Amino acid sequence: MDDRPADPRARAALTKRIRTRAALIAAADSAFSRRGWAATRIEDIADAAGVSPATAYNHFPTKHALLGTVYEPHVRGLIRQAEQDIAAGRSVVEALVDQVNALARLSWYHRGLTASFTAAVFDYTIRTGRGPDPDDEADPRILAPLNVPFLLLIERGQATGELRPHPPAAEISGMVVNLLLVRSINRGEEPPAVTADLMLTLLFGALRPELVVARDGDGAPWG
Repeated sequence: MDDRPADPRARAALTKRIRTRAALIAAADSAFSRRGWAATRIEDIADAAGVSPATAYNHFPTKHALLGTVYEPHVRGLIRQAEQDIAAGRSVVEALVDQVNALARLSWYHRGLTASFTAAVFDYTIRTGRGPDPDDEADPRILAPLNVPFLLLIERGQATGELRPHPPAAEISGMVVNLLLVRSINRGEEPPAVTADLMLTLLFGALRPELVVARDGDGAPWG
């Protein structure tokens, strides 16, 4: 079904709005990747997209919201994969190994953008002084919820007994993602395999310690 308005003028206005939003996202992706969080202004992004700052703010009320929107497509694919793995009844351990490696590679490949996203998350957390609020549409933690793929898989593994029930899925998924985010700033050039190894050791050290013990001293990649 075509959801576009029937009126030609309304369709033209909608098309223009969609194109403007896409131009802003593309300009923001490039700016945040190259210049970082602190050095990038919405005014500069608007200029690169060929629109006024007022138009940019009409689409994205804050820089945090814009960056969260830019990063969201990367997270969407990871969430979709986690949902597919759960629906297929795949081993949660295997799915988590693949998820961590995929996120580590994504973070490294888009390391400039990931470092900016990390700075936005930390800045927003400090400004609000609270955890993510699902009703806050400007929160980059809500717009691009990096922990959700892990949360879904861990909850599944804890429900089936494949993973230990403690710590809670919300806690350990956040810890694993925070490890990645911190390293995106201070270890940006670190190979993704090294980051993934640390994340998986933390994850399974808490939820399947026998896997870590069995692997001790081996040094082989997880999975």
